[in-house]
Amino acid sequence: MEAPQAYAPRIYFVHSVHVGPLDAWPAVFAHAASLGFDHVLIGALFAPGVSGDGRIVADHARLNPAFETSQSADVALRTLAQSARERGITLLADLTLDRAAADGVLYAAHREWFHPFEPEDARLDPRHGHSDAHVAYADFERAGAPLAAWWSQRMIELVQSGLGGFRIESPHRTPANVLRGIFDVVRERHRDARWLAATPGLARPAIAGLEGAGFDAAFTSLRWWDFASSWMLEEHDVLRRVGSPVAFPEAPYGKRFIHDQEGAADARAIERAYRRMLRAAAALGTGWLVPMGFEYGVAESVEHAGGAPADFEAARARAPFDLSADIAHANALQRETWVLQCNGELRAMNGPGAPVVALLRGDRADLRDAEDAVLTLINPALAAPVRVNMAHLLDAVPGGFTRFSPLDAETLRGAHGAPARDASAVPDHFALPGGACWMFRALAAPAVLLAPREDIAKGRTSGHKTVADALLAPRIAIESVTPSVDEGRFVAKRIVGERVDVCAAIFADGHDRIDAAVLWRAADETAWHESPMAPVLPPGTDMWSGHFPLDRIGRHEFVVVAWRDDFASLVDHVQKKRAVNQNVDLEMEEASRLLALVLATAETSDTPDEANGGDTALNASLDAIVKRFIGADTDTRCALLAAPATAAAVRAARHRPFLSRDAHVRRVDAERRAARFASWYEIFPRSMSDDEARHGTFDDVIAKLPRIRDMGFDVLYFPPIHPIGLANRKGRNNTLTAGPTDVGSPYAIGAAAGGHTAIHPQLGTLDDFRRMLAAAHEHGLEIALDFAVQCSPDHPWLQAHPGWFAWRPDGTLRYAENPPKKYQDIVNPEFYAHDSKPGLWLALRDAILFWVDAGVRIFRVDNPHTKPLPFWEWMIADVRARHPDVVFLSEAFTRPRLMYRLAKLGFSQSYTYFTWRESKRDFTEYLTELTQTAVRDFYRPNFFVNTPDINPRHLQTGARASFMIRAALAATLSGVWGVYCGFELCEGRALPDSEEYMDSEKYQLRAWDWNRHGHIVGEITALNRIRRANPALQTHLGVTFLDAHNDQILCFEKATPARDNVIVVAISLDPYGEQRADFELSWHTFHHWRIDDGATLAVTDELTGQRFEWHGRWQHLHLDPHTRPFAIWRIEPARGLPRDEPLPESPDAHVAGHPELDTDFPLAGAT
Repeated sequence: MEAPQAYAPRIYFVHSVHVGPLDAWPAVFAHAASLGFDHVLIGALFAPGVSGDGRIVADHARLNPAFETSQSADVALRTLAQSARERGITLLADLTLDRAAADGVLYAAHREWFHPFEPEDARLDPRHGHSDAHVAYADFERAGAPLAAWWSQRMIELVQSGLGGFRIESPHRTPANVLRGIFDVVRERHRDARWLAATPGLARPAIAGLEGAGFDAAFTSLRWWDFASSWMLEEHDVLRRVGSPVAFPEAPYGKRFIHDQEGAADARAIERAYRRMLRAAAALGTGWLVPMGFEYGVAESVEHAGGAPADFEAARARAPFDLSADIAHANALQRETWVLQCNGELRAMNGPGAPVVALLRGDRADLRDAEDAVLTLINPALAAPVRVNMAHLLDAVPGGFTRFSPLDAETLRGAHGAPARDASAVPDHFALPGGACWMFRALAAPAVLLAPREDIAKGRTSGHKTVADALLAPRIAIESVTPSVDEGRFVAKRIVGERVDVCAAIFADGHDRIDAAVLWRAADETAWHESPMAPVLPPGTDMWSGHFPLDRIGRHEFVVVAWRDDFASLVDHVQKKRAVNQNVDLEMEEASRLLALVLATAETSDTPDEANGGDTALNASLDAIVKRFIGADTDTRCALLAAPATAAAVRAARHRPFLSRDAHVRRVDAERRAARFASWYEIFPRSMSDDEARHGTFDDVIAKLPRIRDMGFDVLYFPPIHPIGLANRKGRNNTLTAGPTDVGSPYAIGAAAGGHTAIHPQLGTLDDFRRMLAAAHEHGLEIALDFAVQCSPDHPWLQAHPGWFAWRPDGTLRYAENPPKKYQDIVNPEFYAHDSKPGLWLALRDAILFWVDAGVRIFRVDNPHTKPLPFWEWMIADVRARHPDVVFLSEAFTRPRLMYRLAKLGFSQSYTYFTWRESKRDFTEYLTELTQTAVRDFYRPNFFVNTPDINPRHLQTGARASFMIRAALAATLSGVWGVYCGFELCEGRALPDSEEYMDSEKYQLRAWDWNRHGHIVGEITALNRIRRANPALQTHLGVTFLDAHNDQILCFEKATPARDNVIVVAISLDPYGEQRADFELSWHTFHHWRIDDGATLAVTDELTGQRFEWHGRWQHLHLDPHTRPFAIWRIEPARGLPRDEPLPESPDAHVAGHPELDTDFPLAGAT
C-alpha cells in the first residue's frame, strides 16, 4: 500500500509592507517561482487598526495601505491570485481569529462577540489578562457560533477571491471545536483550502490541544534548535498529529537568523551556518517556509508593525551573500523526494548531544512500516569535522534501513573514508565537514527469506515437512550444560577419582513436572551408565545438577537427558485437590490408565535399566501395585500413589514421555594426580658432577636423588638430553663463538650420535637412563623430559629428510628466529611442507612414544605456541589414546588466548604469567581469572618460580626473603609448582639489564655449592611437606582471597569443596620490611561449618606445629622478612568439623528432590 502524501507546501513568506503597491507583486511571485516555491504567504494582508500591527485587523474587506489601492480586498486579491497562479504560486494569508482592532469594523458591528472593553485603569491592573487599549478579544464562550459563522463566510469569500489557505496566528486561543467548525464549512465549498497553525513557542499541551482541529500543517521550532537537545524531536512528534510539520530556517517575524551568528569566526562561518540551517529545514520539514531576504542574509528584523519597501531594498543591497541557488536546490529536493512530502516518523539514530546528529525520516507514521526513508546527518560544529561511523548509527535501525546512497551532489562532497561494502554504497567511515548537513536516501535491505511467502505443499520448504520436524523436536529444553569447553568442542579436565559435577538448565512449557539424568561412560565402552539429576536450590532457576564418578584414567563422555514425569504431575494434582477436599475420582481413573501404560511399557521394553541391571523384580512390584490399585477404594488408591515404593517402581519402569537429549555429547579427560598436584625440580644432568671440568652423567644424577627427594619434590625435570649439534654451537653466556670445550645449548638437538630418540653420549646410554629412571622411582621421583621440536643443523633428519625443513632462496637453511632474537644453532621443521605431510608429524609422535616406552610419562613441551595447533591436538590425542597416563606441560609464554587454546588442545598443565605477577592486585586478579571463569575447566597452571630462560628481576636483588616469598606464593596458590636448580640456593645473578642468568647452564657446565650460606632448602622442604599433608593445597582451585588491610600482604584461604581441610595463608610481598595487618576470615567457611562470626577456631601453625586458638573472624598478623615472610595455618572449629547429617524422611520423595514443585513454590517467572 502506498504511503499517503501529506500537505507539503514550499512557502516564500513576504511581508506586505516590504513589497508595497499591487504592481510590485508580480515580480515577487516570479522571484519565488524561480527559487522553486509553490506558495507565497503574505503577512499583514489586511488593513490594520490604529496600532499598526498587521495581526490586529481593522477591516477584513480592505487591504493593507501598503498595497496603495482603493479596490476592495476581494477585487485586489483576484488580481494578485491571478498573477501568482500564472507563475505556479498559491497565495496564503495570515489571519488572527481571536482578536480584532478595537477601532475596527468587526468590533464596531458586533461588540457583543467580544470581551467587554476594559477602562484604562483596569487595563493598567496587572491582574487583568488583556491590557492592550487597541485590541478587542473574541469571546468564544458566549459568541462562538456567530463568530464561527462570520469567519466561515469571510474565508469562503477570500478563497473565492483566490487565496489558497491561511496561517492562523495564536491558534490555541481559539477553541478546537470552533476551528473545526469553521474549516468544515469552508471545505464543503472549497475542498482544497488549507489551514496552517502558527505553533512555534507554544507549550506541548497547547499544541496537543490542536489535534483534530482540522489543520493541514503546523510550524516547527527547528530554527531555534541547538542540534543537540531532544526537544525538537519531541515537538515534531506532537506536531505531526496536528498537521504536516513545516520547518523554517528563519522566523517570519522577529530577529533574523544572522543575529545568532554574532560570535562566528568569519563570514564563511556565517554562510556555513545559513546553509546548514536551510538544508536542515528542507530535510526535516514536511514542506518549509523561507522569509523573503533569508537568501541574502538580510539583517533587518521583520516586525508586525512598520517597515517600507525602501528599507528592505536597502538591507538587501547590503547582503553578504546570495543563497538563491541553495534554496532552489532545496526546493527541488523537496519536490522530487517522496519522503520529504510525507508526514512520517522522525527518529534520532543516536543520543542527544552526540558529536553528529543522525535523524531517520520515513514515509509512514511508524518507521517500522516505512517503505522509503531519508537519513540526515548534521555536524553541530561549524568549524571542526566529525568522524562518522555508519555501523554505530545502524544499531537496531527501524524498518531495516541499512543501505544508503547520497540524495544530492552536496552529500559526501569531498568525503574521504573507509571503503564501502560495495561501490554504490556509502563508506563505512567518513568525515562530516564542519557545519555540513548531508542527506541520504535510505534503502531497506530485503529480508532473508528461507521459504516462499506462499506455502507450497510439495515444495522443499513446505510447512508440511517442517512441521513434521517440529513435532519431533525436543519439547524439553536442555541448556548451559557444564562442564563444557566451547560447547563440547574441547575436552574438560578432571583427575581420576574425582566426581564430575554436571549442571544444566532444564525446563519445559507449562507446569508439568520433569525429571532428568546424566548418561555417562568411558570412551571405550558402548553401554551408558545413568545417574539421576535433581533441581538446584534456590528454586525457580531451572538449574539441575547430577554427578558421575571417574574411576578410570582416560577419556569419558556424558550427555544430559530429560523427560516429562507424568506420574509425579498426577500425584501432585491429587494431593493438592485432596488438601482442599475436592473430588479426585477422575484423577483416580487417570492414574489407573497411567499405571497400566507404565506397566505395559516396562513389560515390552527391550532397553535394560542400566541402573538396575534390567532386574525384573521391579516390574513384578509394579504389577502388584497396579492390581492392588484397581480394586482399592479412593483412600487406598491415594495412599498407593503417594507411597515412595510406587514412585520407585514407576521410575524403574522408565516411562519417559517427551524424552529429550542434549544435542552435544561432552567429553571429560580423567588424568592422573600428577597432572593437578606435583612439585617439580629442574636440573641440567650434565652439571650434576659437582665439577665444572667434568660432564655430568646419569650416575651423577642418581647421586643427587636423595637430596631432591628430601626437599619434597616428586617430579625431576631434565632439559633435552639428546645429542647436541656442533654447527653454530653457542658459547658461554649465549656467545656466538664456541670454544673447543664449550658444551653448547641442549636445545640444539641432533648430531652424528642421533636426534630426538638418542641420548647425548656424555650423559650415558639408554640403559643408563633406564637405570636412573628406576632409581628415581625408588626415591618417589618421576622423570619429566623436555620435548623441543627443533633441530641443530647436524640433526640426522636434515640429511634423511631435507624436505622437512624450510630453505631460503639462496639455498641456505632458514634458522629459527623471533625478531630481534635469532637462534643460529637451531632450525625448525616446516610442518606443512609437501614432504612433511605426514612423515614429520608421525616422526615427532614416534619420538614421544619412544620415550614413553622407555618409562617416561611426563613431557614439558618447549614453545608449543610456535608450532601448528592442529599438530598438538592430533599428537596429544594420539599418544593419550594409547597411554592416557601421559602428562604434557606447555611452555608457552605468549598471549592469553593462545595459551588457553593450547590447554584446550590437550596440554595437562601450562606455564603461566605467575613469574611476572608481583602485586597483591596482580595475584588476586590472575587467580580469580584462573579459578572463577570458564578457564578452570581446561587450564591448569604450573607456577614455576624461575626457569633457565627466566631469572625474574625480583630475584636479582639477592634478598633471601624474595626467594622465600616467591616459593610460598607458588607452592600455596597452585597445585603444581616448579623450581629450577639454584633457586633454593638464592641464585639470582643476571646478565646486565636482562632476565638471563649469568653463566647460564644452558651454555656451560656448573658446579653448585649445595650448602651455600643463606639457602632456603629448609623452607622449600617445609612447603612441600605442608602441600602433601593438606589436600586444599593440591590444586589451584578452592582459593578465596581474604580482606587484609595492607597492600603488602596477600592473605587467602585454600579449602577443599567439603571444607574438611581449610588452610589460611598470609604472605608478605615486601622482602625488606616488617608488615602487619588485620585480616578477615571467610564468611563462607564459617557458614559451611554452621558457626557464628565470634566462634572459636582451633589453629595449627603448619610451619612450626604450634597449636592455639583464634576467636572470631578478624585476626591480626605480623610478618618479618628476616625470619619468615609467610605464615600457613590450618583451621577448624574448636568443637570439631560438622558431621554430615542424613536427610529427613519425606512422604513424597519426588517433591523432596524437586523443591520447585512444592505447593508453596512461586509460579511467577517459573516455567
